Amino acid sequence: MKKKNREQSLSDSRDLDGSYDPLTDSEEDDFELSTVCHRPESMDKLQEQTKFTKKELQVLYRGFKNECPSGVVNEDNFKNIYSQFFPQGDSSMYAHFLFEAFDTDKNGSVSFEDFVFGLSIILRGSVNDRLNWAFNLYDLNKDGCITKEEMLDIMKSIYDMMGKYTYPTMQDDAPREHVESFFQKMDRNKDGVVTIEEFIESCKKDENIMQSMQLFDNVI
Repeated sequence: MKKKNREQSLSDSRDLDGSYDPLTDSEEDDFELSTVCHRPESMDKLQEQTKFTKKELQVLYRGFKNECPSGVVNEDNFKNIYSQFFPQGDSSMYAHFLFEAFDTDKNGSVSFEDFVFGLSIILRGSVNDRLNWAFNLYDLNKDGCITKEEMLDIMKSIYDMMGKYTYPTMQDDAPREHVESFFQKMDRNKDGVVTIEEFIESCKKDENIMQSMQLFDNVI
């Protein structure tokens, strides 16, 4: 029974990355399994739960497994991988916030399922889905509202990541000015916090805010 489960686990993985080879011998199978901490769900299930095609999932899984052979990624590894895309700046803090958003079950690691579920919302989700995901990113302590300090922490991390040598050059006080402008528009009842309803309504009504939200397409 144990051997059957191991063989099924390997088969599910090969279904994802399209690497099935009937000539692979059992010793290599056992070695590969011994290095893996987590096996993703079946291809059919992931297709049902995301907006990706089978081919897209296979490509994503190959890339994920190449960077994370164990099947999961911890925060340090996530930061190292992310830093390769933004060598001109310091992406560590933004990567920390992003990792927290992907790690939905708060177990200190991101599995392939966590990764594709989040990516599916960001890239293929409805406007409401994307704005809900963005709100969750900004709501650092997960209390259901965004404070000015939380928004400033995120903005600073984005500016740090983009680097000081961008064109046009970003001023040091740009993140705070950005947040002050956002908050003035979003905090409708002036109670010092932005709720999910205020956030979504403001983003939908203000074209400039929506354009700024497209930044996520570039930094994820």
